[in-house]
Amino acid sequence: MASMERVFNPRAVALIGATEREGSVGQAIMKNLLLGKDKRLIYPVNPNRDSVMGIKCYPNVAAVPGHIDLAIIATPSKTVPALVEECGQAEVDGVVIISAGFREIGEEGLKLEQEIVRLQEKYGIRVLGPNCVGFIRPRVALNTSFLRDNPEAGEVAFLSQSGALGSALLNWALHAHIGFSTFISLGSMIDVDYGDMIDYLGEDPATRSIIIYMENVRNAKKFMSAARGFARTKPIVVIKAGKHASGARAASSHTGALAGDFEVYDAAFKRVGVVRVDEIGDLFNCAAVLDSRHLPGGPRLAIVTNAGGPAVMAADSIIDYGGELTKLSEESIRVLSEHLPQYWSHGNPVDILGDADINRYEVAIRACLTDSNVDGLLVIYTPQGAAPPTEIAELTAKIASDRRKPVLTVWMGEESVGGAREVFRRNDIPTYATPEQAIKTYMYMYKYKRNLDLLYQTPEELPVDLSPPKGHLSVMIRKAAKEGRTLLSEGEAKRFLEVYGIAGLAGELAKNADEASIIASNMRYPVVLKIASQDIVHKTDVAGVVTGIESDEELRKAFATMMDNVRRTQPNVKIDGIYVQKMLKNIEYELILGCKKDRDFGAIILFGLGGIGVELFKDFSIGLPPLNQILARRVTEETRVYEALSKGLRNRPPIDLRLLEEVMVRFSNMVIDFPEIAEMDINPLAVSDGKIYAIDTRIIIDPKALEYTEPYPHLVIVPYPTKYITPWRLKDGSEVILRPIRPEDETRESEFIRGLSEETSRFRFFKIIKDLSHESLVRFCNIDYDREMAFVAEIQEDGRKAQIGVARLVLEPTEKKGEFAVVVADRYQGKGLGTKLVDMLISVAEEKGLESIYGIILPDNTSMIRLCESLGFRIDRRQDEVFAELKLK
Repeated sequence: MASMERVFNPRAVALIGATEREGSVGQAIMKNLLLGKDKRLIYPVNPNRDSVMGIKCYPNVAAVPGHIDLAIIATPSKTVPALVEECGQAEVDGVVIISAGFREIGEEGLKLEQEIVRLQEKYGIRVLGPNCVGFIRPRVALNTSFLRDNPEAGEVAFLSQSGALGSALLNWALHAHIGFSTFISLGSMIDVDYGDMIDYLGEDPATRSIIIYMENVRNAKKFMSAARGFARTKPIVVIKAGKHASGARAASSHTGALAGDFEVYDAAFKRVGVVRVDEIGDLFNCAAVLDSRHLPGGPRLAIVTNAGGPAVMAADSIIDYGGELTKLSEESIRVLSEHLPQYWSHGNPVDILGDADINRYEVAIRACLTDSNVDGLLVIYTPQGAAPPTEIAELTAKIASDRRKPVLTVWMGEESVGGAREVFRRNDIPTYATPEQAIKTYMYMYKYKRNLDLLYQTPEELPVDLSPPKGHLSVMIRKAAKEGRTLLSEGEAKRFLEVYGIAGLAGELAKNADEASIIASNMRYPVVLKIASQDIVHKTDVAGVVTGIESDEELRKAFATMMDNVRRTQPNVKIDGIYVQKMLKNIEYELILGCKKDRDFGAIILFGLGGIGVELFKDFSIGLPPLNQILARRVTEETRVYEALSKGLRNRPPIDLRLLEEVMVRFSNMVIDFPEIAEMDINPLAVSDGKIYAIDTRIIIDPKALEYTEPYPHLVIVPYPTKYITPWRLKDGSEVILRPIRPEDETRESEFIRGLSEETSRFRFFKIIKDLSHESLVRFCNIDYDREMAFVAEIQEDGRKAQIGVARLVLEPTEKKGEFAVVVADRYQGKGLGTKLVDMLISVAEEKGLESIYGIILPDNTSMIRLCESLGFRIDRRQDEVFAELKLK
């Protein structure tokens, strides 16, 4: 596959379809390319012309002298596949297909597109488009589009699926003086997509944040992996079109009916730390301030203003958007009272009055920023007082320059405050025309940071079996599919829960009233009767559930009545019998836990308020598997019922949240293990006397999933790779478990690093490290197994688990290679562990199709150099380091 760097920073560009014809796309692109003619070679390609705009024109790509990094195709759609083939044969690195007329016009266009995909895969050429506007990179003077606007250089990258909207926003940003590192119209995304661009821009030093206009994601797995990799360091802001375009479609489960497209997208964004905004203006407002270096520590805002009205508006907005108008400390009130007129507001907002001069602003701003109750500051100016707007702006910028807290500004007016706004732009201080815009943006900043903090908290280890005995469940599914069934029986569904350790209630299928009577007597009354039929999904809809049966007489009467009612109202359904289940008394809470397959993001998990009103109240949230304890907590916290669960409601006690999280993790593991599950509901998931029970479970299978051969085809986030868990012995016979690292390992990882000798620490980290921050440990332990692998060697010491070695392989997302590192605790060096760990990394690299792996070694780390030599690495001794590389292909 060609290098993305060659595509987006080319040394030679060919324009296929170049022309001088006035008003044509080929002319507009040629004019834009010539703006960067001093930085690269420009080759017009058109068989009908000898020159274009004074530059020699070539009849085809093959006739161009020298290598072409990027070709732009602006010709009719029917000619495009042949031109892509020419580019492939000429070893062009990438093409931008401006042309339209592909899948959007129907079957004929789709065939053309499919042929381009075939050629792209054949030649390994990167393709942007088709049906796109192209891309612009101001810093390298490269404009491959036909747009008239050339934006300023900046630190924001803008990706747009829609060319028309993208060009309109580009024009708007130009007049708002918003600069871009890159503007890209992605078009149909048959190759280069969101994931590719996030990977590329994530490594781009000129890009500080990424904003996206998205209609659909196309390759969700690639997007999720790339976004997860960079959202912590480079904020990604998305506006998703189609919020109300399509809800959940007809489904056989409550989960399927509730979880619509937009809700799933929203959950996916949260899962990887992406910020979703509601309005186009929010895209640019957030991109300007979402710098990972200056994020608010909390929602508590202070306001400094010289006008009461705008301050009241700002205070209202703080409450509306979920923030907190903080109470200033007594010390701040004292300082402000000493320096401000006696009739100042004596609270927050800090109203320094309309005649405020520069000194009042300085006192107020400094007091608020030093107040421990304040997480962020909003400064409002209206042009009515003694202080000139530009002078106040310069003061504010100076104070904020060494800020640890975010400072946002609102200079109200137009021409009179234009100079002040320019001061803020020059000093990277967010500035807005209204208080509402400022507050809304601050809360996006806070939610972004809070979401990342919550996502990457260290989860607790839960007593959950990662590999339960599940082979017979696969047999059960195949048997059901062979019988033409898609709905598993109550007993089959109950078996799934038993295997994964989710408690249910005793129950058994009865063919007649006598059998039901015996079953009920054995399990003791009270019991519940539930109709059992493959043709009836929602039992309550056909009076197929009777609760509170206390005696044999009641049971027989209810049995006969239920059978008569169902046969009368549903004469064509096949009834298998009636399921008799132990009834649970004293239910404190009824919840729902379910899953379904989303068309873009695969398996999703839904949690919320359950019972018969589940679709009426619609109190639910969505998570994406795999879940751990922290991620399960995040899903529960996003429901309205969470407050009752955590604090209790009226005479009902709070529930055991750890137990609920354990149930959700067990459920997540079941979803991970079975792509054959199309939809599933546990409703109600009942809480009673401190325990949690699955009362009614419905599992709908997808027989087509039995044909899947690749692992986890239904997941967009790779789960914990249990296949790599390996028992092993050191040379001295000590038993070791080698396994992939997990987020739960953070404490043991920290202890391991602290226990390294200074020399071993220096060999691994190139400096002596004893203590790592939580953020650094998260980076080590909470990894994406698709693009990184870390193995830990674990041993039992004094009755507890301890790490004695770690090996890590980090893939380069835009290349087919990876960097490895390994470290072994001092006491266990020389026992073969280092060799074993590196050998495991080599196997992973081969499995992932890498062409090579390499490591950087300090020259005096002779034992590591010898280890690499013994495994076939090529050793390149340089001045300050040793470069060890193993070619795999």
